[in-house]
Amino acid sequence: MPSQPQLKDAQITVDGRIATLTLNRDDVRNELTGTQLVDDIVRTTEWINTDDSISVLILTGAGKAFSAGGNVKHMLNREGSFGGSVYEVQKKYREGIQRVALALHKLEVPSIAAVNGPAIGAGFDLACMCDLRIASSDAKMGETFVNLGIIPGDGGAWLLQRVVGYQRAAELTFTGRVFGAEEALAMGLVLSVAEPADLLAQARELATRIAEKPPQALRLAKRLMKLSQRQELPDFLELCAVFQGICHNTGDHIEAVAAFMEKRAPKFLGN
Repeated sequence: MPSQPQLKDAQITVDGRIATLTLNRDDVRNELTGTQLVDDIVRTTEWINTDDSISVLILTGAGKAFSAGGNVKHMLNREGSFGGSVYEVQKKYREGIQRVALALHKLEVPSIAAVNGPAIGAGFDLACMCDLRIASSDAKMGETFVNLGIIPGDGGAWLLQRVVGYQRAAELTFTGRVFGAEEALAMGLVLSVAEPADLLAQARELATRIAEKPPQALRLAKRLMKLSQRQELPDFLELCAVFQGICHNTGDHIEAVAAFMEKRAPKFLGN
């Protein structure tokens, strides 16, 4: 079993097969571009992909915000991630925030964003990078890049329309407006809205239901969900047949069928 990564600005806790990654820079509202959070998120996903004992990742923020996205003061002063020539800035994006989008896209287990507060700009896109989202009732969200004269350089234009459809994503991207949790629920951006004190418990309840499933089948199902976005149906069906062949030859499949027939709870071993 690989050891947990050493993180600088985030914290990992593990409960059974559920890992929770908490962004821990409340002093800067968990902003991503002036902290070590990008590296922390990437390290965490790489660790989970090599550790078969983890079946679900919950991503949340400590303090009042989920993530404020980019550091606006750095934008104003043309420093940090936002300073330099065109080539230098694009290199910083590729080696910075875009690594998070790629890492979460490659994550082999389901991910749940527990949006505990404002998720703005890149922070909003971070939530969209997860498979599932639950929001605190006092959360605020927005694809706000255009308000600052920039575009979603972290992949938000690709992500958001896959969550809410092109038309709604276009409206949110072109207006840059900020909206609340109830509207996010109505547009299908989040699965549910919880009172602030109940948010993590609700996220863990969902994570527990997922983590109870056969670990190998769960990871294969996640891979299929991602691969379906870029494959034609005939090629995709060929892959489904191979993955199904894998599943039919696992001990957990036999256990699942036996438990179903015997009307008992299954005991999965991940083999």
